[in-house]
Amino acid sequence: MTSTEQSPMPSLLHDGERQVQARLGVAEQVATFAHKFIRNHLIDQHREFYAQLPLLLLGTVDEAGRPWASLVAGTPGFLTTPDELTLNIAANPLTGDPLHHTLKEGADVGVLGLQLETRRRNRMTGRVKSLTPDHISIAVHQSFGNCPKYIQTRAVSLDAETQHPRPLANAGRFSAAVRSIIAHADTLFIASAYAENKDDVAHGADVSHRGGKPGFVRLEDDRTFVFPDFSGNNLFNTIGNLVLNPKAGFLFPDFDTGDLVYMTGTTEIIWDGPEVDAFKGANRMLRFRADEVLHVEASLPMRFSFGEYAPNLKATGDWSASPGTAR
Repeated sequence: MTSTEQSPMPSLLHDGERQVQARLGVAEQVATFAHKFIRNHLIDQHREFYAQLPLLLLGTVDEAGRPWASLVAGTPGFLTTPDELTLNIAANPLTGDPLHHTLKEGADVGVLGLQLETRRRNRMTGRVKSLTPDHISIAVHQSFGNCPKYIQTRAVSLDAETQHPRPLANAGRFSAAVRSIIAHADTLFIASAYAENKDDVAHGADVSHRGGKPGFVRLEDDRTFVFPDFSGNNLFNTIGNLVLNPKAGFLFPDFDTGDLVYMTGTTEIIWDGPEVDAFKGANRMLRFRADEVLHVEASLPMRFSFGEYAPNLKATGDWSASPGTAR
């Protein structure tokens, strides 16, 4: 190498993400913006954003390698960034949340900051630097903004008098109450992980938002559901993770009751075919089969007031309009 040559910049995307981008013909497009879009630190705008939030989504992995999606909450200001490489969370995990078992120093963590009132969201990956019962410090690895697609607006207010939650027993299938929450959902969160190479800059856990018209998730049996995956930013962080590791965790919030449903299991990507073609706006489908399900009642220490559905949902369908695939 001559003195004028520079070492190539390491890819910010792992092999699974690049595979999906190549399969869908967007690899060259992504290559033009990824290095400008994905940073190894928090910019000032994102640091200010996190300081405003009353809630934060986290993706972690348990000792069995199973991803879980979780939520922490607090009075705005409970998230702080003492520097551009650190996000601190002053909160205890909610009752029954898998974070009680998955958080430890050095653990990979995916972060999603979501402001429901404005549809703003930012993503981050990192690792736990330090941990106490009421404080989590995360070292930033990657940080980037996300578009506002498919987010329903909701006003959020903290509720100090929230009824103490009553966790139900873990189950390997969906109860009637859980089935109802899934069937009426317009929002879910999915956790995934790429863990093949800890030295890879793109290694780690992730958590992402998915939204649709109420009922966009179709139950197939008491352990399985399927839902459409719509167009996004073409990075394919979640789908890329699932290509390499089909394990995933889901979190379904019930914004009316404050219930939370956590689950972990295995996914299948349905790339094309009649099932995809029949659902307007779907680029592919994700099918999930649960191994463990936890339903915690009245868990969220906040209340939500619905605003409006995301405008781009008008271009998407629903299962009632897809009789050829309804079950």
